[in-house]
Amino acid sequence: CCPGSGLGWEPRSRAVEQVHLRCTEGSLEWMYPARALRVVLEPNLSSAQHTTVCIKPASDFQGANIYVERAGQLHLVLSEAEGARPHHVSCFSAHRPQRVALFLQASPQRDISRRTASFQYELLSNQSTAGPDFKKMALMEAMCRPCDNVELLMAICSSDFVVKGSIQNVSHDSENHMSQVDVRVQRVYRQKNRIFQQDEGSGEWRGPIRTLLQCKVKKGGGDFLFTGNEHFGEAWLGCAPRFKDFMFVYRAARERGANPCEFELN
Repeated sequence: CCPGSGLGWEPRSRAVEQVHLRCTEGSLEWMYPARALRVVLEPNLSSAQHTTVCIKPASDFQGANIYVERAGQLHLVLSEAEGARPHHVSCFSAHRPQRVALFLQASPQRDISRRTASFQYELLSNQSTAGPDFKKMALMEAMCRPCDNVELLMAICSSDFVVKGSIQNVSHDSENHMSQVDVRVQRVYRQKNRIFQQDEGSGEWRGPIRTLLQCKVKKGGGDFLFTGNEHFGEAWLGCAPRFKDFMFVYRAARERGANPCEFELN
């Protein structure tokens, strides 16, 4: 949603090019950055529920620094040097949730060819973020504790992905404070994007799910119901009960008429 690319203007012009993006998440690609670009995030919201903006630069981000405008002042959000770091995400609070202005200042370069300043962005509500950085944002997804029954029943209704599967492997990245759970999938009930895919060689469905290193996820046997949300094209773990435990909770709730949504059992 909301891609932008090939932006340019007359070389002699000193005017700042301005772009308006109206989605709550999307991407922008500024090719051959020169001078400056003002990006206004104006999501079509009926209420000011989105309070945090997160930016993830592309792996080849080059040629610009990103600032946020606040009361006429520019505050650095992402430097060109930070953009080169893998998995780097910068988040900041939006003082005016319905209109956030970013300012991209091109780095002085004699040769701007092959340089592209591109990034993804997400506007997050205060219900899904715990503070102004990505690790805390993910903390609500990876709560490092079992979900209670109410949270679990809501997770199957509102999560970006719901899959049944087993843990194939768990790897840890101490530098980025993340762990990755590789899941062998038996069934995909829902997924927002194609994170879980069928392996052409084995025919098995697989996919990676990220969580925080501090959650100390370990490989365990048996089948689980994995739920969670996506951020910047990556799946982040939410509730993940053993499948048999989930079935017990769901059937009991359905008998009471307390299930917030229908879930396909067969």
